[in-house]
Amino acid sequence: MKRVVLFLLTNFAVMLVLSISARILGVDRFLTGNGLNMGMLLAFAALIGFGGSFISLLMSKTMAKWSTGAKVIKQPSNQEEAWLVETVRRLSTKAGFSMPEVAIYDGAPNAFATGPSKSRSLVAVSTGLLQSMDRKQVEAVLAHEVAHIDNGDMVTLTLIQGVLNTFVIFLSRVAAYAVDSFLRRDDEESSGPGIGYWISSIACEIVFGILASIVVMFFSRKREYRADAGAAKLLGDRRPMIDALRALGNLEAGQLPKEMAASGIAGGGMMALFSSHPPLESRIAALQSAN
Repeated sequence: MKRVVLFLLTNFAVMLVLSISARILGVDRFLTGNGLNMGMLLAFAALIGFGGSFISLLMSKTMAKWSTGAKVIKQPSNQEEAWLVETVRRLSTKAGFSMPEVAIYDGAPNAFATGPSKSRSLVAVSTGLLQSMDRKQVEAVLAHEVAHIDNGDMVTLTLIQGVLNTFVIFLSRVAAYAVDSFLRRDDEESSGPGIGYWISSIACEIVFGILASIVVMFFSRKREYRADAGAAKLLGDRRPMIDALRALGNLEAGQLPKEMAASGIAGGGMMALFSSHPPLESRIAALQSAN
């Protein structure tokens, strides 16, 4: 329930800010009596597309903590927490960036990394992961998440999502205007867009959004191979990462909230095109064949 409320509140806040910004900048006036103002529409699409993407990135760490219930380890209370913090510290130092926040959340085996930048990042692991893996395997998972941060994967996906959002908004409005014009071709007295425009724009945005998500997931899967390779490099050995992936294959992967799924360690799924992670078998094979 809390996740749904947080999602709705975040969505409302983002749309409110973007709508006010669009009104202030005057880029929401792309519908004119003479048709679409393509330049204004593109500016509007870019503002909403990149604005929503970057606002989500800036809020990613806070939303991750709220949605998973992750508790940041400020002062280790036991040996396990002390080892966890020290391991992340060692790995991030070796990668060449400042220590990220480290958190634990209750749940089945999984982990994720998020944050708007390397200096404001978060690495979180579930209690299920800590209980089900040995320390070598957990260290490999932590190295995988540190590699995500080092590669700048969160920012990269944000830029990709921003570009795709822009095209989705732009093309959906163009297509909707064409549909509306066709439906009202014999209505010479009407001015401005009709109901066909608004219905078509929503429908097109949904369809184009689904197609765009396939592209985002494609890049997400590619970055998993890079993070696996990065983990092997940080550890100086590919075997711990291979062992961790094999262990995940025998465990029930904990499902992360939707907004965090692309940052998790577990992956795979029946709908390959919409999966944020490659199959574990493919990741293991890629590590085994790496030079």
